[in-house]
Amino acid sequence: MKAKYYLFHIKFQLSSKADSGKTVTKSFPTSKATEKLKHKNPLFEKRPKNFGIGQDIQPKRDLTRFVKWPRYIRLQRQRRVLYMRLKVPPAISQFQFTLDKNTAIQLFKLLNKYRPETKIEKKQRLLKKAEESLEEASIKSFGKKPFFVKQMSLIENKKASLVVIASDVDPIELVVYLPALCRKMGIPYCIVKGKARLGAVVHKKNSTALAFTEVKSEDKNTLATLITAIKVNYNDKYDESRRIWGGGIMGQKSIDATIKKQKINNRSTKI
Repeated sequence: MKAKYYLFHIKFQLSSKADSGKTVTKSFPTSKATEKLKHKNPLFEKRPKNFGIGQDIQPKRDLTRFVKWPRYIRLQRQRRVLYMRLKVPPAISQFQFTLDKNTAIQLFKLLNKYRPETKIEKKQRLLKKAEESLEEASIKSFGKKPFFVKQMSLIENKKASLVVIASDVDPIELVVYLPALCRKMGIPYCIVKGKARLGAVVHKKNSTALAFTEVKSEDKNTLATLITAIKVNYNDKYDESRRIWGGGIMGQKSIDATIKKQKINNRSTKI
């Protein structure tokens, strides 16, 4: 009996030591928040969107490529592409070479000094004149402002001291002959960006060309410096400009196609 007891005691001690070496993982009780997440609410159903024809509204995206542009925008874009692709004769291509920024700023400063009077200014002037005649008062008159006349007679009679032509006139036939005529008569001319910009000077929407006839004594030096700068760029370079053809610029697709053809031809010649 004693031997049996001892064996049992040894076995019990060994088992207890082995159990003490094991790592026991405790199971923590699940929180109520996790239980709520797992539990689906039957009120909120999954409704996946269907972007097929006549189904859900499409998401917002950039639709500039799909816009039907107004006719005038389409025309001006097509015209620009044609001017790039086709061979443009020198008489028309010279209108691409406009006056540089600094001289253009100086020119428009001078132009704005000699703007013609508006309807309101004219009305005020006539009212003053009527008052003068009634009161018989002698008020000093400062003289008339020089004004712009868009007539060929000014250039033909050499009365114009400087001619300013717009670059984007449509149809181009209205001004295409002006550079040649100015050069023949020895009148300095320049081409400026924007017919609307010229029109704003004379209180109009657009203007094809403007011409200086007379200038005040205080502005004669500024006009002389402008004329010298303009003559160098336009009148003196007229012979060069009438030899330069415009256009002939192809698109990226056609350029890639020509390069591809050249590569194929080079390979065939090597073989």
